[in-house]
Amino acid sequence: MNDAQRWSQTMTALGVTHDSTAALTDLRRRHDEPQRRYHTIDHVRWVLTSSRWLHESGEAVEDPGALMAAAWFHDAVYQPGATDNEARSASLADAVLARLGVAEDRRRRVVDLVLATVDHVAEAGDAAVLVDADLAILAAAEQAYSAYAAAVRAEYAFLPAPQFDAGRAEFIAGMLARRRIFATATARGRWEARARHNLGAELARLQQPSGR
Repeated sequence: MNDAQRWSQTMTALGVTHDSTAALTDLRRRHDEPQRRYHTIDHVRWVLTSSRWLHESGEAVEDPGALMAAAWFHDAVYQPGATDNEARSASLADAVLARLGVAEDRRRRVVDLVLATVDHVAEAGDAAVLVDADLAILAAAEQAYSAYAAAVRAEYAFLPAPQFDAGRAEFIAGMLARRRIFATATARGRWEARARHNLGAELARLQQPSGR
């Protein structure tokens, strides 16, 4: 399935009958911005695929259309180091979907789902599926995880190594301190152990006295 087909599937699930081609073009342009190395359209595809896999594996999804739309929009606005990326992405989603005729209650669901990715904490429901799909990269195979970590570092190339390493280590330590990284039973069973292994290995590298 290509991007146009994925987008069409999302719009159909939301009940959109307007021409949404321009909205997809804008999203693709945003995800191709030069400051992005990890938060690209490939990440959107990963989240869409992972959320679909979770649903097909038995995780309940109340509003598939809202979930897919949130996957498309959750990083639509992205500036490394900014603290309002998710809030601005949620506002953009609301505005774009309003122009496409999506009802307010459905737009509110999308907004709430996008905002759930701020701290990646969700107890249940569609938010849990989205957050787990967003974090699925943490459980990737070694080579893919290494590429992810390198891409994140590239997005923060403006930071000196000691400052980046300290911030990254703080993020990883926070994830490892959680009772559980993933919210859904399916993700925990499939991804939890691998994610903890990957994160632990990266943290050990960051804490080496020589840096790298």
